[in-house]
Amino acid sequence: MAVTINGKEIAEDVVSKVKASAADLIETNGVTPGIAVVIVGEDPASQVYVASKGRKARECGFHSVQHTLPEETSEDELVALVEKLNADPLIHGILVQLPLPKHIDSGRIIQTISPDKDVDGFHFINVGKLGTGEIETAFVPCTPAGSMLLIERILGRDLSGLNAVVIGRSNIVGKPMFNLLLAHNATATIAHSKTKDLASICRNADILVAAVGRPQMVKADWVKPGATVIDVGINRIPAPEKGEGKTRLVGDVDFADASTVAAAVTPVPGGVGPMTIAMLMANTLVAAYRSAGKIPPRF
Repeated sequence: MAVTINGKEIAEDVVSKVKASAADLIETNGVTPGIAVVIVGEDPASQVYVASKGRKARECGFHSVQHTLPEETSEDELVALVEKLNADPLIHGILVQLPLPKHIDSGRIIQTISPDKDVDGFHFINVGKLGTGEIETAFVPCTPAGSMLLIERILGRDLSGLNAVVIGRSNIVGKPMFNLLLAHNATATIAHSKTKDLASICRNADILVAAVGRPQMVKADWVKPGATVIDVGINRIPAPEKGEGKTRLVGDVDFADASTVAAAVTPVPGGVGPMTIAMLMANTLVAAYRSAGKIPPRF
């Protein structure tokens, strides 16, 4: 039976380190890490995410600011706010909650954020740094960064000789995950919906990362015996056993089935999810350290 990788526990470890490092930065340099979260509109899921990010930032001792803008906010108004935050020395990390209303070009907004404050890791400068192996100076998107940390806790930093397969080619998870695995010396393959005989490619993976958004798609017969399986998927499916109209969260991996074959698997919930917010805090801390001319801690 596979080891269950406890993302909640590892995320708490990251947050503890962030708290201690933030306190040290405040004491030695008088710099309080600052994060600004911008949300446009009333999307309920976005409201929940933003509230949880704000709570975690305050828990870490950060200066935390939230800008809640009405749905009808214009693109130019949002650009002006981002530029104002770029120029604010008390803010080290800027996060614009996605999705934005349809009349706003998300790409323009993301590229307006200063690369030095782009704690989501979506700016082309940070994407380019990650793609060329300049990880030490890049901001890496939080979900793949957290997934990589989970892999490191099981297999170590050097993945030489190991085959890794990422299912999914999104800019937010799939592509950066592939680049991180390459940077850690894994032999990496990126697969997707157009990949021929996907199951057989997955069966060759010592490290399998599922980030495709299809509930419980990865079964035991897709998993190499002894593999480490990272499930990035968050899917809500009907749960009639809980009552009429009830649902439950599952990943892209059939956890119970895959656990009979794999050496280690992340659960959903409680696996990659908690790591995402923890790495956002870590990225904000790193931005604050860099702004103070100090070498940031490693996670």
